[in-house]
Amino acid sequence: MAEKQINPVLKQVLELGPTVAFFALYMWIKDKSYTVGGTEYSGFIVAAVIFVPILLASIALLWVLSGKISRMQVFTALVVIFFGGLTAWFNDASFFKMKTTIVYGFFALLLGIGLMRGESWLQYVLGEMLPMQHAGWMILTRRLTGMFAALAVANEVIWRTQSDALWVTLETFAFPAALFGFLILQITALSPHIIEDEAAGKPDAPGKTAGRDRDGQA
Repeated sequence: MAEKQINPVLKQVLELGPTVAFFALYMWIKDKSYTVGGTEYSGFIVAAVIFVPILLASIALLWVLSGKISRMQVFTALVVIFFGGLTAWFNDASFFKMKTTIVYGFFALLLGIGLMRGESWLQYVLGEMLPMQHAGWMILTRRLTGMFAALAVANEVIWRTQSDALWVTLETFAFPAALFGFLILQITALSPHIIEDEAAGKPDAPGKTAGRDRDGQA
């Protein structure tokens, strides 16, 4: 299916909407419990299970509207399905909380493998969106690898030591904001490595320069 244009605002809503919906649903039913098939489930478990089809519907709609689905979206969907299923099956919220560690840890591992090979796999994914020298991509990849690893560790510490409400709040708002802010700072710091429009700074051809010297005009 050919890639199609999609309204940027709608795209952001579809990408961020499921997480915000999970937060809103959890805050609404966090103090309630539900009995299904003789088993009692907390509000957290119910919100986590409902989050799975919401996320899948969002990804499917993005695919229909844009004609494209990224590998990261596929990976995220598989992780959410797997850990959402474990959460419901074992009636244990720990599995759902672990998925964030797995996602961030996987990204750190993936980028780290590329670095050990002397490559920036981040450049392969984002190179067309952000023209930058290879040295800049290597620096950004190393820093982003560390950031993903730090987020994975932070998630483990938070969900194991803090309340469900705090974890849900940080998962929904703090982690994405920290990652977004980190990327903005890095792109700003790496601006000397960004490749400008070649035509803007391109020197004149020798013939044209000579012509100006002879005629005194362009």
